[in-house]
Amino acid sequence: MIRLTMLIATTTLVALPAAADVFSDRVGKTDLADPSITHAPEDGIVKLYGAGGPHTAFQKVADVWQEETGTEVEIVAGPEADWSADAQADADILWGTSEQSMTAFLLTYPAFDHADVEPIYIRPVVIAVKAGNPKGIEGFEDLLGEDIRIVVTEGAGVYNTSGTGTWEDVAGRLGRLDDIAAFRKNIVAYALGSGASFQQFQDQDADAWITWPNWPLTHQDVLEMVELDEARKIWRDVNVVISPDADPAAQDFLNFLVTDEAQELMATEGWQR
Repeated sequence: MIRLTMLIATTTLVALPAAADVFSDRVGKTDLADPSITHAPEDGIVKLYGAGGPHTAFQKVADVWQEETGTEVEIVAGPEADWSADAQADADILWGTSEQSMTAFLLTYPAFDHADVEPIYIRPVVIAVKAGNPKGIEGFEDLLGEDIRIVVTEGAGVYNTSGTGTWEDVAGRLGRLDDIAAFRKNIVAYALGSGASFQQFQDQDADAWITWPNWPLTHQDVLEMVELDEARKIWRDVNVVISPDADPAAQDFLNFLVTDEAQELMATEGWQR
């Protein structure tokens, strides 16, 4: 009886949960965060920072707004490590290419409040294929063939990208394990970020890439877009957050970014409201 009592006590101790690890505990504690940088964005220029993808559509909107208002807009896109220090100093606005991407970004930028994040556009995952679609890919089922080479975008726990998990969300959408297994066998590259995926698509002579509409729409010389069936589609948003110390014109630009005029420009690259 004594032995049994001791076993139960030990088991109880092991089962106790570890201390909670939550977002708020890690803000400002990333490798990129630099507490020596003073956040002072009010300099007369509206500056936006974020991952590549939406930046080309944002630039179309910014060009119109600059012409109408005379206020300069600077859009900086690419891998976060390339612009993080500058953004910590002078970003008026950050954009995230998915909700999980923005949450990850904000760990580095304590000047921005997670509660102020606003989803502004949304888009579906699509299949990008070679221009001309030589393999005749019409949907997901065509990606399961033995001779299909697929590139997927995946952060793999070390890189912040909106593409993380999209391929498995699509493959597992109908709850069929065989779909995931067959799709996985055809993956020839897991690339850290969409830019790297685009490069791998070409370098690996791949047949398909699970990505966002803006990539084939802005690279029609080498890519063509194949939409997924409604049952397979997943959607992720692009979102923005403004600094409480931003230039006054920054909010004006964000207001313009969702006007009917701006929506028409954003739609040219697959962004919807």
